[in-house]
Amino acid sequence: MSASVLILGANGRFGRVATRAFAAAGWRVLAQARHPAPGLDSGSPANVEPLTAALDDQQTLSHRAAGVRSVVYAVNPPYTRWSTEALPAARLGMDLARRLDATFMLPGNVYNFGEQMPAMLEEDTPQLATTGKGRIRCEMEADLDARAAQGLRSVVVRAGDFYGGAGTGSWFDLAIVRSLRSGKLVYPGPMNVRHAWAYLPDLAGAFVAVAQAESHRASGGSAAGRAAARRLHFHGHTLTGAELLDAVERAAASLGIAAPGRLRRGSMPWGLIRAGGLIVPMWRELAEMAYLWRVPHALSGNRLERAIGPMPVTPVETAVRDALVALGFARA
Repeated sequence: MSASVLILGANGRFGRVATRAFAAAGWRVLAQARHPAPGLDSGSPANVEPLTAALDDQQTLSHRAAGVRSVVYAVNPPYTRWSTEALPAARLGMDLARRLDATFMLPGNVYNFGEQMPAMLEEDTPQLATTGKGRIRCEMEADLDARAAQGLRSVVVRAGDFYGGAGTGSWFDLAIVRSLRSGKLVYPGPMNVRHAWAYLPDLAGAFVAVAQAESHRASGGSAAGRAAARRLHFHGHTLTGAELLDAVERAAASLGIAAPGRLRRGSMPWGLIRAGGLIVPMWRELAEMAYLWRVPHALSGNRLERAIGPMPVTPVETAVRDALVALGFARA
C-alpha cells in the first residue's frame, strides 16, 4: 500500500501545489478543504481524495484520515485575520496530527527572525521577531517544541516568499507583475537588496522528500522522543530586486508580452500605504512587514540537503516564465 498524506488547506496556493506533488510521487492524498477545492473534484489523479470538512471537525478528519503518515499544514488565514485565527488554526492541525500519530509538517517563513536578522539565516539563528505576525510564528513553533514531549513528531520547512504554482495572493502577482500588461513592473524595496523566494513546485518537491525521510525515521523509531520540532531551511532563489525584474523582463519578452527593455519600473508608495493603513486594514498589515524588502536575507539549505540529498532546482528563468504562464499572461 502506498504512503498516505493529509493536506490541510488543499485549496490554497501551497496546498494545491503540494497535493499535485505528493500525488505525482505516488502518495495517496487526502485533500482537505472546508469547501470543495477547485480542480480536486474532477480531473484529479485517482490517488487524490477530496475531503470536505472543517478543520475543527476533528472527529470526521481523524476518521477519514486514519493511517496517514504525514499532515501537511497549508492553512493560511487572510493577513487581516492572522491575530485571531492563525494560532488557533495551527493548534487544531497539531492536535489532529497527534491524534493520527502522523508527522506534522509546517511551511515556515522568515517572520520569526525580525528586522535585525542576519543576511544568512540558519536553522539555529535566534528568533527575535519584531512584528505581531513574527511573534505568532514564533509561538507556533514553540507550541511544536512543547508538544514534542507529548509525542508529536513535527518538522518546519522554512522558505522565502512564495511564487509560481497555482492561484494568486503573493507579492509576485499582487505587486510586482500586477501592471505587467500596462507595461510596468513594481518592486517593493531597493533594487540592490537580496530577498529570499520559494518557487512553489520546488518547495512542494522538498516537502515530499522530507515526508518520505520522516516516514522512514518514524518507522525505525529514530523520530521518537524528540526534544523539539525539526527545522529545515529551503534555499530557493535568492535575488536582488534588479535580478528578479530582469528575469521577469526576459520572460515577458519570450512570451510576447513586452519587448525587451520596454517595461517601466516603479516602487511601492510605502508612505501612502502607511498613512492609508489608518483606514484600510490590509494596508496596515502590509506596512508592518515592509522591512522584509529593506533587510537582505537568504536561507541556507545545507541541513535540508544533508537530510534528503540534492534536490532539483528550477532555473530562475524557467520558474519566472512558468509563474507568468500560470497567472494567465500567456498560454504555455
